[in-house]
Amino acid sequence: MRIIFMGTPEFSVPVLDALVVSGHEIAAVYCQPPRPAGRGKKARPTPVHARAEALGLPVRHPTSLRTEEAQQDFAALGADVAVVVAYGLILPQAVLDAPKRGCLNIHASLLPRWRGAAPIHRATMAGDAETGVCIMQMEAGLDTGPVLLRQATAIGAAETTGALHDRLSHLGASLIVRALGELDVLMPVAQPEEGVTYAEKIDKSEARVDWNRPAVEVDRQIRGLSPFPGAWTLIGGERVKLLGSVLANGQGPAGTAIDDAFTIACADGAVTITRAQRAGKAAQDADTFLRGMMVSKGTRLGE
Repeated sequence: MRIIFMGTPEFSVPVLDALVVSGHEIAAVYCQPPRPAGRGKKARPTPVHARAEALGLPVRHPTSLRTEEAQQDFAALGADVAVVVAYGLILPQAVLDAPKRGCLNIHASLLPRWRGAAPIHRATMAGDAETGVCIMQMEAGLDTGPVLLRQATAIGAAETTGALHDRLSHLGASLIVRALGELDVLMPVAQPEEGVTYAEKIDKSEARVDWNRPAVEVDRQIRGLSPFPGAWTLIGGERVKLLGSVLANGQGPAGTAIDDAFTIACADGAVTITRAQRAGKAAQDADTFLRGMMVSKGTRLGE
């Protein structure tokens, strides 16, 4: 098939690779424009942009698809289908209608649960037992289109959003290749009206840990916000990101270390921190972190 690929972050890269390996013709790659990054604030291409250039594929990064010129340029590619995964721009109806067989979206949830911007974060933070990937025919609504294929996967008890992100990315890559191969026989299934939830974009105000919450909620927050933006707390007045945790036995005053192994009491139960990061330093496993910053029994966090 002649495909227009539309994606931007690291999540989208395995999908692009899979389409190339499977022998499809990539007419063009659309992604977000380069953004200033790093200390020098130099424009840095997105992960998809960099990978597309390495593969020798033509790259386009318009700031909008709403102009007549952008829509004409898109239609002129004569694509059979557009594959969209974490692109970052709204597709106007003229763009949705341009490919002969429409636009297919790879969405990292079991629709209609977690429509929207941050489905992996929200599934982890909500304590969902499973999530997955859906291949959806795109329409004007937000992730409302009929589903062609879906595949579920369990969320591990200690799994972070980062780890789940990587698994779902590769799952989506294999599922879209299958969907394209079976496009003539797949039957679109309308999403049910029951069970709709929306995965709102993560706000940094959600990242500070409140130790006066139950341990199960604190654990989900830490894992759900890892690695970005990173749940955080104060230790000795220093801001520390908490990037991994497991539920633990024990009780104590909320926010207090109840042993020397980074186990912190919550309102109900406790969590053991397995990975953390001090400001300006690399993330470390708990054993390494504690050699540089002691969190002994009785230490108060959050102050």
